[in-house]
Amino acid sequence: MKDTALYEHLLGLKTPWSVKKVDLSLADQRVVVEVVLKKGQVWADPTDATKRAHINGWTERQWRHLDTCQFETLIKARVPQLKYSDGTVEELVVPWAERYSRVTTLMTGFVIKLLEVCPTTQGVCNLTGLSWRTVNDIMVSAVDRGMLRRTEEDISYLGIDEKSSERGHSYATILTDIDRSRVLDLVPERKLEAAKTLLQTLTPTQRASVKAVAMDMWPAFMSAAKQCMPQADIVHDKFHVSKYLGDAVDTVRKQEHRRLSQTGNSPLTGSKWAWLKSYPDKRSAEAVSFRTLNQLNLKTSRAWTIKENFTQFWSYSYKGSAKRFFDAWSNYAMRSRLEPVKKVVKMLRRHETGLLNFSQHRISNACAEGFNSAIQLIKANARGFRNFTNYRARILFHCGKLDLGWA
Repeated sequence: MKDTALYEHLLGLKTPWSVKKVDLSLADQRVVVEVVLKKGQVWADPTDATKRAHINGWTERQWRHLDTCQFETLIKARVPQLKYSDGTVEELVVPWAERYSRVTTLMTGFVIKLLEVCPTTQGVCNLTGLSWRTVNDIMVSAVDRGMLRRTEEDISYLGIDEKSSERGHSYATILTDIDRSRVLDLVPERKLEAAKTLLQTLTPTQRASVKAVAMDMWPAFMSAAKQCMPQADIVHDKFHVSKYLGDAVDTVRKQEHRRLSQTGNSPLTGSKWAWLKSYPDKRSAEAVSFRTLNQLNLKTSRAWTIKENFTQFWSYSYKGSAKRFFDAWSNYAMRSRLEPVKKVVKMLRRHETGLLNFSQHRISNACAEGFNSAIQLIKANARGFRNFTNYRARILFHCGKLDLGWA
């Protein structure tokens, strides 16, 4: 088989395209494949079937292809610009690459596979010899294709969460499909309009199918859910509730440690993380040490006990039982005379309905919290992001479960 016929077969070329010649440069370690059009080729005018398109000019184009025996391989061709009867001018789409792409579709597929397993974009650049911009454009285009290919399927449970995005105090609002454990989309900022814009990326049918939305107690998220999906219940995420209670315990510890330090040695010195841990194995050295500390007559011990007692709330399957427990627990906590704890209890009382809805739907933002570690790794590997477009593309590429193929 001649080298021209070989590359025609590899590129899947058919009339009117053919390979004119193949130049191999050992010095440059490069193969250049020149592709040409059949002379006299005409094209139909898509705007008027009775007419044909006219060639308005030619553009010299070059595409990077998969390496041939470790030689860099380039495809070169003169591509016509077609003018239609309505005055529209567009460049002809070649069969081996997308319009205006700098690489062939086979190279695009190879880069996508590398991006799925390689931790950094620069690593893919080093492996392929492509520029960072080219590799990034391939990723963004793959995400755009994947988003267009998503089907309009019912979504029962959503999660809304926030995540720091670009440098500084910038945040993004992330929408997740809890049942399928995937990121649906994200938008910059965490304001009401941003949350509404995010929810409106779903079709009206999808929004109508949502039974409940898991979120923290951020007012913008709650208002957006009520406006866009009034039939959906709001379920407050137990991980955020645990964080609020943990922060209250830590505040009590700080206040008590400061007071005890003024009168002598404080037993709370260096114990911050001990109060925030859980001890499933009560016989471990850490558990025994903590038990000794916890048995002291400390305000921090009372705050910690209140926090731990609340974990029973999440085990109830009936709203009535959950409410009776919540009322008894909150009354006891309000009598504790621990202001940081009382402050959290007052907040939980204001959002009692969202807490009680957990017993019915039993959903949380656990998948979103899981995505947080993946997103943190993406940010660390990228050394931060300068614009939201690239940040969004990487999260959807790795966490969106999209169909990223090029065909």
